[in-house]
Amino acid sequence: MKKFLPENFIRLASVSPFPLLVVGGSVRDFLCGTLKPNADWDIAGAGSDEELVSCAEELGFTVDAVYKNTGTVRLSDPLGVKYEFTRFRSDKYVRGLHAPAEIEFTTDIHKDAVRRDFTANAVYFDAVAEKFIDPLGGIPDIEKRIFRTVAPAEKVFGEDGLRLMRLARLAAETGFSPDEECLAGARKHASLIRDIVPERIFTELTRLLNTDGAYRGLCILKDTGVLKEIMPELALGDGLYQRADFHKYDVLEHSFRCVRYAEKDIRFAALLHDVGKPFCYYRDGNFYDHPEEGARIAGEILTRLKAPVKLVAETKKLVSLHMRDFNLLMRENKVRRTIAENYALLPRLLALFQADFSACKDDLSPAPAAVKWQRISEKMKSEGAPRSLKELKINGNDLIAIGVKPEKIGHALNELLLFAIEDGSRNHRDTLLKRAEKFYT
Repeated sequence: MKKFLPENFIRLASVSPFPLLVVGGSVRDFLCGTLKPNADWDIAGAGSDEELVSCAEELGFTVDAVYKNTGTVRLSDPLGVKYEFTRFRSDKYVRGLHAPAEIEFTTDIHKDAVRRDFTANAVYFDAVAEKFIDPLGGIPDIEKRIFRTVAPAEKVFGEDGLRLMRLARLAAETGFSPDEECLAGARKHASLIRDIVPERIFTELTRLLNTDGAYRGLCILKDTGVLKEIMPELALGDGLYQRADFHKYDVLEHSFRCVRYAEKDIRFAALLHDVGKPFCYYRDGNFYDHPEEGARIAGEILTRLKAPVKLVAETKKLVSLHMRDFNLLMRENKVRRTIAENYALLPRLLALFQADFSACKDDLSPAPAAVKWQRISEKMKSEGAPRSLKELKINGNDLIAIGVKPEKIGHALNELLLFAIEDGSRNHRDTLLKRAEKFYT
């Protein structure tokens, strides 16, 4: 593993007054052959943060932060590579809360290993001695690609509710499978996720959805019962079956598979695109209003999780539009209008059309609606018809110059856009200015 470590770290380890060990995900990933060049470097040792800081600064490292209560130091080497050092310690928790209530520093590597989550993450590497240290039998678990808790699973998950999300996220990232005791412990303590602040849950969920194994991670959230705690509205789709001529799976499984087929930048929309179906079914006995209700519910879920405002708005819009023209009966003029009204989101909307279509019956052929809308968009471009205000041949300054009042500019531009999208020949400066003079001055 030594040849994969940054040279500046090896220099630091060679002059450190105590063994400086690499630990955690980078060691695990090396041992299973998936270590990436931009790996996170977590390091640990029995020495103090003061000793490490003194040594690191002499070698030109930058100390980014020191947290004395946890013995943690964040460092950057002269090339900008970042490291997080944590002193060997033993933690005690208030049930379920993420932050330890009591910390005891130690020189015992076994105690440090037992404070972690899974044995696969508790293997250490000594770069100077060039040897692995495995206090808890994590290497055989890595070889088997399983997650086994460092202590009885009930204790591990009972101590820190965030580990419930980490289990699903790490399984998604690595392809590892939790053993039965691990799953049983997570199921028993699923409700402890309520003790974790929404921001931490959102961060873990985002990381999960950005992995190639997102489907696997979502299935673990469902299996452990954590999904019911963080997104009960979505979990209601479990076992809610749909028309067999359109769908092979129930609402929840279809949603998971939509994520599986979706591009990473639309995975929240893919996950939540049908979240309105359970609500509508149990209210009305049908799914008719699910895009509109789903947009509302998706917004509520993401707001509850403290998601960024932009993500909330975009997800709501994509969810509200995801059924547009699913039966291919929408007239071309109406498609043109919808494209122009949502042009900034068009690539993501078409990607959602495709993911939704593929998730119905695992059909990877082009989604008919996506093909139709892409063809119309390209046709508009070839005709010179504007697909957004940016492509309209006049702007607000032009309207002001002919006497349109400032408070009418936005409305006038939108009306002119709708006028021009129907026929590209209308998207000419003189034509648009004459129309503006007639109706808006």
